[in-house]
Amino acid sequence: MPDEVDDVVGVLTEQIEHRFGMGIGTLKAAVAAAPDAHREATEAVRRHDLLTESQAVLEHAEDDLLRALETQPGEADDHTVDLAHRVNDAVSARDGRAMAVRWLLDPATRGERSPAAGRPTRLDRSTRRGPAAPTSPPARPATAPATGRGALR
Repeated sequence: MPDEVDDVVGVLTEQIEHRFGMGIGTLKAAVAAAPDAHREATEAVRRHDLLTESQAVLEHAEDDLLRALETQPGEADDHTVDLAHRVNDAVSARDGRAMAVRWLLDPATRGERSPAAGRPTRLDRSTRRGPAAPTSPPARPATAPATGRGALR
């Protein structure tokens, strides 16, 4: 794939730079100097590092697969299939980390960084205003019919 089409890291790097108003190198230096000064910047740098690491693993796996495919005269052997699976796993890891960076940069989620923030509201019991189901027994008629089998006399 062309780099400009599949440059997930580049796009997210630009978004981080725009969000914090400085280049990624400058941001990383600022976070290294004062990691507790800005929690969101520290987390963005940490996630960006994980993303770039997973991108490097993906590129290495793709290179290994291409080398193996170039030497294959016909069908792929087990080793080549294993390399293809490694590429798929690396893509999944990279995409998962990219999703985490996107979520971190999403203005709608700012301030919602708790582990429960990603949970759907229907599962978040802390926002429930009352019981989930009625707690009182249903209303019964004032008198029960006294006829029939098993009626008390």
